[in-house]
Amino acid sequence: MRHRVAGRKLGRTMEHRRAMLRNMVTSLILEERIETTLPRAKELRRVAERMVTLGKRGTLHARRQALSYVRTNVAVQKLFAELAGRYADRNGGYTRVLKIGVRHGDAAPMALIEYLGAPLKPPREERKRLRAEARRQAEEEAKKAAKKAKPKKKAKPKAGKKATEAVKAAKAAAEPAAPSVPKASDKVEPKRVRAEKRSILSRVLQRKPRKGR
Repeated sequence: MRHRVAGRKLGRTMEHRRAMLRNMVTSLILEERIETTLPRAKELRRVAERMVTLGKRGTLHARRQALSYVRTNVAVQKLFAELAGRYADRNGGYTRVLKIGVRHGDAAPMALIEYLGAPLKPPREERKRLRAEARRQAEEEAKKAAKKAKPKKKAKPKAGKKATEAVKAAKAAAEPAAPSVPKASDKVEPKRVRAEKRSILSRVLQRKPRKGR
């Protein structure tokens, strides 16, 4: 029998269940409205209202107790600065659980848990547009900051015509001269070939022309 057994196990071990509830209460404090399954929402409500009670106390000990459970310092700051003041005149009942149907796939009952007085969020398309604008503004600011931080290049002084020619001459003198390639007409013929050419030329010149019949 399960008599005098409080709380839900949620199909998890004690360590896993505690870590899950810590993450969920941190998200609930920051967003003020989250969507989860109905058993988790009912179990989270106990922790979320206890956190508001610590915030309303406002003591250093209460802040340390909240820091030992809530994940981030930003969430604790919001809990003590904003949520505690919002529920200063209210004794309990700081959260609301709304059933929103079943989840597709496993038909788990889904619920919306929120703090009372949570601001309404704009539609999804509007949130996407706002995020895109914020991203674009951040990129523009980063580009401007990079341009300001980038050092300016110093302009090189313009050299005159004579200075340019002197620089070219110095470069030409510094470069090694390319090896000259002999042309075909510069080739030296052997003595035997030259002697044969002279003999052929002399025979042609000594030949007498034939008389016509």
